[in-house]
Amino acid sequence: MNNKLLLAAMAAMLAAPASAEQFRVTSPNGLTYVDVQVANGRATYSAGYRQVTKAKKKGSAPDTTDVALLEASPLGLKSNIGDWTHDLQLKSHQRSAVRKNYELRQGKQAHISYSANALTLSLQAGRRHQFDIHFEVSDCNIAFRYHIPPQGQTAAIVVTEEATGFDLPAGTTAFICPQSDPMVGWMRTKPSYEENYIWDQPATTRSQYGHGWTFPCLFHEGDKGWVLISETGVGSDYCASHLSDATPDGLFTIAFPMQGENNGFGSTGAQMGLMTEKVSPNAQLAGCTPWRTITLGKTLKPIVETTVIWDVVDPLYEPSTNYKGSRNTWSWIIWQDPSINYKDQVAYIDLAAALGWEGCLIDGGWYQNIGREGMQKLFAYCKQKGVRPWVWYNSNGGWSDAPQCARNAMHNPIARKKEMKWLRDGGVAGIKVDFFAGDKQETMRLYEAILSDANDYGIQVIFHGCTLPRGWERMYPNYCGSEAVLASENLVFSQGFCDMEARHATLHPFVRNTVGAMEYGGTVLQKRLNRDPQKGNTRRTSDVFELATAIAFQSSGQNFALTPLNLTEQPAFELDFMRQVPTTWAETRFIDGYPGKYIVMARKASSEAKRPGAWYLIAMNAEATAKTLTITPSVLGADAAQTFTTLLHDGADGQKPQSSPLKLDKKGRITVTIQPQCAIVIF
Repeated sequence: MNNKLLLAAMAAMLAAPASAEQFRVTSPNGLTYVDVQVANGRATYSAGYRQVTKAKKKGSAPDTTDVALLEASPLGLKSNIGDWTHDLQLKSHQRSAVRKNYELRQGKQAHISYSANALTLSLQAGRRHQFDIHFEVSDCNIAFRYHIPPQGQTAAIVVTEEATGFDLPAGTTAFICPQSDPMVGWMRTKPSYEENYIWDQPATTRSQYGHGWTFPCLFHEGDKGWVLISETGVGSDYCASHLSDATPDGLFTIAFPMQGENNGFGSTGAQMGLMTEKVSPNAQLAGCTPWRTITLGKTLKPIVETTVIWDVVDPLYEPSTNYKGSRNTWSWIIWQDPSINYKDQVAYIDLAAALGWEGCLIDGGWYQNIGREGMQKLFAYCKQKGVRPWVWYNSNGGWSDAPQCARNAMHNPIARKKEMKWLRDGGVAGIKVDFFAGDKQETMRLYEAILSDANDYGIQVIFHGCTLPRGWERMYPNYCGSEAVLASENLVFSQGFCDMEARHATLHPFVRNTVGAMEYGGTVLQKRLNRDPQKGNTRRTSDVFELATAIAFQSSGQNFALTPLNLTEQPAFELDFMRQVPTTWAETRFIDGYPGKYIVMARKASSEAKRPGAWYLIAMNAEATAKTLTITPSVLGADAAQTFTTLLHDGADGQKPQSSPLKLDKKGRITVTIQPQCAIVIF
């Protein structure tokens, strides 16, 4: 918004009619705010943070200034029974405080204390239809959603559109990924959240396909700060959504799935049942939309460390067993389709056993090339070696041309339960389900059905060719991770992707991986990406950079790209590091960085890791020139500094990985020069 428009907006606010209702909600620390207004029949909100400056006079209170990061943005939705975007009247409002503590086994934090201040506005459109807008404001985070109570005799509605918007000021730049055309790409399997991001370009840039942008969306407002927008709490009772293209003034709005997704099957809106009687003491007499989430701040620290995606949702069922994180070998990523045979899978089971890893993923093609009898032999061999198998499946709908494997094993509920029993009896730890091709509510129901049935049989789930997870780590305790990103397979497919690997690796901790587990399939230690080490695309990153990705990318189920050759070709310290690297974390801390350029971050191992409570600190450089950084490990706390003993780094030429004892200067710091596409790891 330019200065003239800003002045006009301010004048309009000051000139608002006396009947206008305005409310401010601040976070518990008083520094994050959202202003909600109902005026002229419409509801809007704006948001930002309060900047504290030193008092001008000694003994006076510090001065605070509002820094607006979101300007007046529309609220409301439309349905088949009413339009809740205009002609709105405020009926009542209620303030409350939200406090809860919970455990998150497979996220970036393990023990989370959530504290927020809440505001609920009850509104009426015209003379009949009512709905609520509920805001929760925690430190650096805002979440809001709509509640729709029973509407007379109407017990079900279809939400067809949302007016929900996010108005960003002029000059904002974006790190965002375009929503694909439907039914395109390999075997018509898109959209699958696997497009190229725009990097620090104007937020008003038109998306490549004209359909807007997939969540999460990261925006930079210069010296004012950063905004991350996403959604959470999407299960079987709503569709997933994304952001539209921006207007010339910078307004994004919520966009629903396209009709062509999933080969045209299913509605583009959301069917919502309005409960008319309590079926349990905690049941709400309403239908609820997913939460829209905003994380904001002066720096990127709140973005990387946010937990709001999980704070506002609750588990939908109890875990049927004590699920654990899993490090898996995976033949397909380097050896590709021909490796899905009995002999090669034995080699990768042996690799997992040699590394002390928990699992081995047997990828697509097993049904034709190995068969069920052969798979049962592999299951038995896994048990003998102390390794638990993971098995790939096609989602098996009629919405793409992707080759089928164990057809209808996941799409058909009767066949799915039979398959789950077979997997459980074989000692299978988890499944990887691929090729979903859409965000419609019908597809969200399939995700939930697969997860729920898998939990009944003690099986964990990874999704590929899929949508973004939206709070699923907390909602579904056997959920592990999702691809939903242009992932490591593209290293094999394209030398250009290899050339860009470092940039992508230093982007995702700020965007894609901030809001949900990202099963990327990284840590490639083979220099040439082919079964024949003399062929294939050439990896540009250093070995230590690849080791650092095991910390940078968070997912409780990690399918790493190591091969049997690595056992003899890599230095022993690299293998030793991979033998004890965790996949579940107690804490995540951002230290420094900029999306797509470099990152310095740390994670603390969970209680189930090989080294419980140990910290891992990484610094990765994706820029074209060497970067010198001074790092003070004690910023993580005294306990963290005491766990650090080892420094992994690259030689001066960036080509010779080395392991050295960690040496800090008298001030407890280490100064390192990191070559392009190189990294350090401290642990």
